[in-house]
Amino acid sequence: MILSLRSNNFDGQIPHKICDLQYLQSLDLSRNNILGAIPKCFGNLSAMANRSYDNNYSYDWGGTTTLIYLSALLVLKGREDEYSSILGLVTNMDLSANSLTGEIPKEIGILVELRSLNLSGNLLTGNIPDEIGNMELMESLDLSMNQLNGEIPPSFSNLNFLNHFNVSYNNLTGQIPTSTQLQSFENFSYMGNYLCGPPLTKNCSTKGLPTDVANNGSSSEGSKVLEACILSKVGPCWSKAICVLGY
Repeated sequence: MILSLRSNNFDGQIPHKICDLQYLQSLDLSRNNILGAIPKCFGNLSAMANRSYDNNYSYDWGGTTTLIYLSALLVLKGREDEYSSILGLVTNMDLSANSLTGEIPKEIGILVELRSLNLSGNLLTGNIPDEIGNMELMESLDLSMNQLNGEIPPSFSNLNFLNHFNVSYNNLTGQIPTSTQLQSFENFSYMGNYLCGPPLTKNCSTKGLPTDVANNGSSSEGSKVLEACILSKVGPCWSKAICVLGY
């Protein structure tokens, strides 16, 4: 089951009734005006948590069984592609470019079949849940342009299939966990934070902070006297992000 309501003018909160859709494997609510918290009951979305669900359905019409193959246009890793024969292998959740607040619920980590999770461009706060590191099939993870703090969880070193990763423009601190995947991404994936260690050129101090921050109390990225990411909307779509660094 696929539910795509992207690029509308929907507002209000995410209805908890969505959590009753046990066959839901793809949810796209991006580019709306949705407020409030991400429901904890998202952990009940069975098709995103178990491998036993299929995108092809059989129907019995008067004793004759008909197998119907589904196809759909999905936006993954910033690209829109059509999925058909492999649709049953594609599970994704895209809540980006809204005004969601609160913390990322740890229950998201139950959805171990998710291949793509995009929560970027919201107002999410708090730490990144360790449980996301349990989602070992994840190929695309975007948490950029929020207000998340704390460290990147060490459990992220378990995400060996990641080929798209972005946590830029948050308030993250500390050393980037060591793993083949996390070290393979460009600096852009981490910019606008207080992170250190490979793949960044900033070394970490004994306190786990970038050496320039530990020594001077400020970041080398323009001293970060002022850092603001302004998300502007044009029509129903989030069209641009303007990042201003103050010196």
